[in-house]
Amino acid sequence: MTVTPDLGTAPLADPVIADPVIAGPELLRSAFRRHASGVAVITAPGDPAHGGRPVGFTASSLTSVSAEPPLVSFGIGTSSSSWPAVSTATHVGVHVLGEDQRDLAATFARSGADRFAAPTRWTPGPGGVPVLDGVLAWLVCRVVGRVPAGDHRIVVAEVVAGDPAAEAGRPLLYHHGRFNALRD
Repeated sequence: MTVTPDLGTAPLADPVIADPVIAGPELLRSAFRRHASGVAVITAPGDPAHGGRPVGFTASSLTSVSAEPPLVSFGIGTSSSSWPAVSTATHVGVHVLGEDQRDLAATFARSGADRFAAPTRWTPGPGGVPVLDGVLAWLVCRVVGRVPAGDHRIVVAEVVAGDPAAEAGRPLLYHHGRFNALRD
């Protein structure tokens, strides 16, 4: 028996776990389908060794890491078509998408798409980083580390420029395999 000052005396019970699933990729995917996350697009200047075209991908793994210095992180698969350019980029762009940008998120998530062709609107930003028009906020960041993490790399980058309020609006979310908006 355990005695707590607020709850009195209560017996400890063993937790009951019904048919646990062995850890693996499908368990992780299943659990994180239920985890709502913000949607961002990460961009990088093109790698001359791979055609020089800018690259970008949709990410739901964007994290604020530190305020001093201002650091962010995101994950990228090493099999991603964007990885060769991101693996050598000195700077990347981070774009927070609004709820009206489902199509933009889908374009940057689609394999084989020409992500920077119309209707995508963008301009070269600091360090040659592609900056997308009409996003809720954008940052240009200097890559300070790439940490191996299974079949991905966690990229850590320091914010060097940006527009924290490029557009007014509500964020785009990713939940249960779909892009969603906040509900009132």
